[in-house]
Amino acid sequence: CPGVDVKLTNGVAAFRAFLKTEFSEENLEFWLACEEFKKTRSTAKLVSKAHRIFEEFVDVQAPREVNIDFQTREATRKNMQEPSLTCFDQAQGKVHSLMEKDSYPRFLRSKMYLDLLSQSQRRLS
Repeated sequence: CPGVDVKLTNGVAAFRAFLKTEFSEENLEFWLACEEFKKTRSTAKLVSKAHRIFEEFVDVQAPREVNIDFQTREATRKNMQEPSLTCFDQAQGKVHSLMEKDSYPRFLRSKMYLDLLSQSQRRLS
């Protein structure tokens, strides 16, 4: 379905915009960075990408620090000694769970989402 990618892209963009209003867009950005990271095939690029993601999102006082517990942060720090495609899985899971239980339900009740939904329904009718 050619329209599915557009709808998904619009949905992600709307969710990102909503998270910006809540000052928590770093959660989605981290999750998306991890998804992209898992597609890395070059070992040399894997190490540099892992460190960039860690420094941007996971490290204490990172510019876009995600909200994860100390144990997860430390486990991820240890994973940086030998980065692999799964080195962010625990942290990504925590962030996903946080968005699923907190941000996403609020987004589904937000005016931003309801407006997007009504626009989409108008296009279909």
